[in-house]
Amino acid sequence: MKIGVDVGGTFTDLILSDTHGGRAIVHKVPSTPKDPSEAVIKGVFEICEMANIHPGQIEQFFHGTTVATNIVLEHNGASVGMLTTEGFRDVLHIARHKRPYNFSLYQDLPWQKYPLVRRRNRLVVSERITAEGEVLLPLDEEKTREHVRKLKEAKVDAIAVCFLFSFKNPQHENRVKEIILEEYPEVFLSISNEVLPQYREYERFSTVALNAFIGPKTSNYIKKLKKNLEDMGVKSELHLMQSNGGIATSEMAAEKPINLLLSGPVAGLIGGIKAAQNAGFSNVITLDIGGTSADIGVAPGGEMRMRHLLDTRIGQYNAMIPMVDIDTIGAGGGSIAYVDEGGIFRVGPQSAGADPGPACYNRGGTLPTSTDANVLLGRIRGENRLAGSMELKPELSEKVYKEHIAEKLNINVLDAAAGALKIMTHNMVNAIEMNSVRKGYDPREFTLVAAGGAGPLFACDIAEELNIPYVVVPPFPGITAAIGLLGTDITYEQVSTVWSSFKIGNIEKLRQEFARLEEQAISSLKADGISEDKIILKRVCDCRYEGQGYELRVEAPTGEINEEWAEEVVNSFHAVHEREYASKFEDQEVMAINIRLIGIGIVTNESSLVPQPQTLEFNPKKVKKAPVYFWVNDQLEEVETSFYHRSDIPNGTTLTGPAIIQQKDSTTVIPPLCKALFDEYGNIVIDMQDKNASKNLKNVAMVTK
Repeated sequence: MKIGVDVGGTFTDLILSDTHGGRAIVHKVPSTPKDPSEAVIKGVFEICEMANIHPGQIEQFFHGTTVATNIVLEHNGASVGMLTTEGFRDVLHIARHKRPYNFSLYQDLPWQKYPLVRRRNRLVVSERITAEGEVLLPLDEEKTREHVRKLKEAKVDAIAVCFLFSFKNPQHENRVKEIILEEYPEVFLSISNEVLPQYREYERFSTVALNAFIGPKTSNYIKKLKKNLEDMGVKSELHLMQSNGGIATSEMAAEKPINLLLSGPVAGLIGGIKAAQNAGFSNVITLDIGGTSADIGVAPGGEMRMRHLLDTRIGQYNAMIPMVDIDTIGAGGGSIAYVDEGGIFRVGPQSAGADPGPACYNRGGTLPTSTDANVLLGRIRGENRLAGSMELKPELSEKVYKEHIAEKLNINVLDAAAGALKIMTHNMVNAIEMNSVRKGYDPREFTLVAAGGAGPLFACDIAEELNIPYVVVPPFPGITAAIGLLGTDITYEQVSTVWSSFKIGNIEKLRQEFARLEEQAISSLKADGISEDKIILKRVCDCRYEGQGYELRVEAPTGEINEEWAEEVVNSFHAVHEREYASKFEDQEVMAINIRLIGIGIVTNESSLVPQPQTLEFNPKKVKKAPVYFWVNDQLEEVETSFYHRSDIPNGTTLTGPAIIQQKDSTTVIPPLCKALFDEYGNIVIDMQDKNASKNLKNVAMVTK
């Protein structure tokens, strides 16, 4: 018995998989932004009642959360103090002299306008470690103790410790940690050699400070949630999704919350890849649209890509941690439509969120949203209760669109609603192109997986714009991220900066360093209760040509580290470099700047169930029909459309659009000319080729004319 819980901006999604009884149950409850744990506890209690089990029967608990991410984006983290090497007080302020807008004379630099650590709380001590790891200047312990007392008087919630070259020799940082624990034991600690023992000065400072900034609130949330689960009888360990696509125990996540920054979006990508593979597709683009944001991931061959470590940011803050390559934009069911001061029609990134939500929720929302637009165009029916319980009020949607959009632009309400959806679609198309075309991938060779509560509403329109041939809608798209949580394992990534070539004389150094990292990874996994036969170790090298200023991540083979091993890594780097930059330089020396050891502890298995809505009887003649507005030949037209409930359609059925598929957690729009197959796994596989062909023929005719 295992459960996956994903907390979103509007809804908290849950799935209970009972591998013993051969059943799976899904559930959604409104999120509680002020305290996300309230929705989690409420959802767990209700889904256990639905399954007629006691919470104590849950054997594994997996959780994806946006708590850490929201703290960063909303700038409401802890009061942080920092201790650093004398002369390096302003590293966080100076950064890399990069400006968001190169030619603007007046601009706010986010890391300066919203500093992670205020200057008065950045204190320096006399100490110095050389680039070779030797002690050049001993630590001034008395000054250190004095500064810790100052920070205690200032009542900081967290202290970050980041010394120069501590990744080569952590001696001074470790001693400072001991002093802090003596003087201020209750403070949250973020020590750079524990959080990120890796070179690149500014990025390391920023990551360690960011870990301190989100640390107190995130760790308190994790501890509170764990206690509340224990109080209701849940005995299993709480596991949390990390940014690298693996999970961590609650203890490890509370110590290093920096690894939770992409917790929710990564689970959606994992669930989307699994759905596409079940449907027979390998190249995958996932589109997970919730109430507040849209998460876009590209997985060629079904493999998650990792971001370059210089591109791993949350907001405008560098977080140099292993992070799956996912883009997030402000486009969701709650995205607010408005006319700006210049008279331009815009949608998002502001969102109505869970409270008050879209106007049609009848919870006090007074602004038009994309959900209200779908209601006005007939795609979401007033009688169709969202999440199975939320009654909609279409008249409220009409009122806010008339007041805020239609009257200001002198257009009718339907055109205002259709325009809002067009703008939303355009924003998401641009984001997908940024994450695919501009990185060398052709969307026409991929399948689009529509996830999240709003993903299936927009997926076909987006696929048409990008000429994507197929759209896959998982059995329960609204809980795809929660399903993805059930298919992950405990993963820790150990890193060491080696700055070494692959010459024969350096191979022994690489062998010893990998052995040290392997020992650390195995020790961490065993501490989490993972037996040795459940541990998998993977090697990675961050390589570059000698003289380059950036690295590429290269998978290294297992087995003995010798000359053949080194040659294989070098050849892999040449291939990766050519793939990324269309060039390679085989006569140049290849350097390993960092080496990484990924330790994976297997806690999941393939028997995890995915719910499949199906029925034994299906009579298409008894289907309800109602008018829905679609774009036909670039004109907004009312089309008589069939409405189905997904649980009424057996697997193996083929439908032709226009059709709307309703279910508890989402609504799927199948436009005219599109064919949909309900496969054996419960996926809706939508064939877009006839639709795309008609569009392309029309465009050719227009050009010819």
